[in-house]
Amino acid sequence: MTDFHQNFNLFLDGIEISRQQVNRSEQMQIHSHAGEGGIRRLVPRPDIEVIISDFTLHRNRKMPVATEIAMVELNFCLQGTREISVEGRQYEFVPGRCSLQLINEVNVEFEFNENEPYLMLGIGIPIATFHHYMEAIDGERAVDFFRLLNQRSFKMFQGTTDPAASVTLQRVIQLAQSSGTRNFEIECRVLELLSMAFQSFLMEDPSKQRKLPHHDRQKIQEARDIMLERMTDPPTLIELSRMIGLNDCKLKTGFKTLYGTTVFGYLREKRLEKAFQLLQQGTLNITETAHAVGYSNSSYFSEAFRDNYGINPGKIIHHSSILLGGNG
Repeated sequence: MTDFHQNFNLFLDGIEISRQQVNRSEQMQIHSHAGEGGIRRLVPRPDIEVIISDFTLHRNRKMPVATEIAMVELNFCLQGTREISVEGRQYEFVPGRCSLQLINEVNVEFEFNENEPYLMLGIGIPIATFHHYMEAIDGERAVDFFRLLNQRSFKMFQGTTDPAASVTLQRVIQLAQSSGTRNFEIECRVLELLSMAFQSFLMEDPSKQRKLPHHDRQKIQEARDIMLERMTDPPTLIELSRMIGLNDCKLKTGFKTLYGTTVFGYLREKRLEKAFQLLQQGTLNITETAHAVGYSNSSYFSEAFRDNYGINPGKIIHHSSILLGGNG
């Protein structure tokens, strides 16, 4: 299966990357007159392509690419801000954001800034594979590529890269740096990232909000805001219900309906997400981070963090320094 790989080949040629293969795993360097660094291409199986871009260009560059085959691309921006122009619309990619793109045959213009280090990871799959993933085990498929496009040539969903995806991204980049990595290791991590993106962008259930009266929904959203504002010193459930003027039974059941978890389960998730962000910044140690998000016991915090993300918090600081420590 070489068709959708051609879209990536056009990008690689446009950025002046010296490549030897058409659709095989390969480490490629950018031409020295164009910039520094390179791109690691991974093809763990014929219908998945992973591109890890880590380069800096010497000059501003606008690069047109005409995609030839419909595909789906999931992109994560870890460093550097860039833009693309599609059918007269501008889209921006900034660090900490991810995007799910539905791409038909369309003209795209990439824009890169001179002397700006870029670190990005992109995952591409053809439409047949996307449709296969969207099928239920009974063969039904509610999500369709062309229905989502609705007669357009391009559609993008964007959101913040959540901590769980960040951990998996780090693992993919680490695996890519090892010559002994096997295809199944890359494929497993890629499928995790695709699954999280599909769940986030394509599987939202708007009926959850319709199940609640408008007044109750507003009160529950107010309760969520209070818990986030008082993350380090949250009120009890009874205190919270009094603060928003909703009885505790309605608060508990409504919160579960709207957010899919309990009030304090939600608080725990947000505490750990905030901790992940603080650790990535590298300005606080583990004990300081634990206290900053409301954990008085750093050992308990570390255990909760490890249970949630499958990695010790100390490794986040270490891995972040590796990922952003140098380019070229």
